Amino acid sequence: MKKYISIDIGGTFIKYGIIDENGQILEKHELATEARKGGEQILEKVLKIVEAYKNKSEVEGVAISTAGMVDTKNGSIRYASDLIPGYTGINFKKPIKEKFDLPCHVENDVNCAGLSEYKAGAGKNSKIALILTIGTGIGGCAIINGELYHGVNGSAMEIGYMNMENSTFETLGSAKILVEKVANLKGDSPENWDGKKIFELAKNGDEICIKAIDEMCEVLAIGISNIVYVLNPDTVILGGGIMAQEEYLYEKLDKNLEKYLEKPLYDCLSLKFARKQNAAGMLGAFYNFQNKETRN
Repeated sequence: MKKYISIDIGGTFIKYGIIDENGQILEKHELATEARKGGEQILEKVLKIVEAYKNKSEVEGVAISTAGMVDTKNGSIRYASDLIPGYTGINFKKPIKEKFDLPCHVENDVNCAGLSEYKAGAGKNSKIALILTIGTGIGGCAIINGELYHGVNGSAMEIGYMNMENSTFETLGSAKILVEKVANLKGDSPENWDGKKIFELAKNGDEICIKAIDEMCEVLAIGISNIVYVLNPDTVILGGGIMAQEEYLYEKLDKNLEKYLEKPLYDCLSLKFARKQNAAGMLGAFYNFQNKETRN
């Protein structure tokens, strides 16, 4: 059975392991990204992971999911924020090919998360899927008939930057903003709050937490509706840490979507929540690799 190295590079951890040709994760590990040390040391970590696996077993290729805008053709980081200094311009594909003679494909982490849901999660059997991750910011991707939509230069679906109410979608609707809003209303530091605490209090009747969540749901519904008017998807999938609160959020979000969408678009839309969670990056990287190699 063919095996592949899959690596998911996040701001805090690098998750990595082996996935077989059927999409089964055979082993999984993680190590600290140490993002503050910069892009070069991340590349070094990736090369060491590949070297270790290459030395002990037969592998067919390397699949990478990463933060940042990715040039999927040459396997490099087109643009990354200052959260990872010197990450812009880092190339994974070329050194992995030269050093290990292995094919490598690199894709943005939100796109990989979307692929994992489309192939084996909440988006299975959908024709047009819109996937959002709600966290520190808001990321998104669109998968149309099995293909990620990248746009002209790979920068499509940067939905967090959408202009809304003299601000941006992610500045108004992210989990980070929810935490900051509740902390401010409570006269406390955001460091003492997180999404889990807010939802626990809301379920116990805390009016401040309930109102803040309701406001977040309305913002999310407005942003999602704007995208739905353009894409007309059959499925919207929501992921990210706070979206584990599906039971509490589903009705609130669905009612707001019905409010902001015209009936023909709402009636054909299915609202779902991500299923793959922590495995999404590794799985999506593998599915992206599989798709690319199939075309070659």
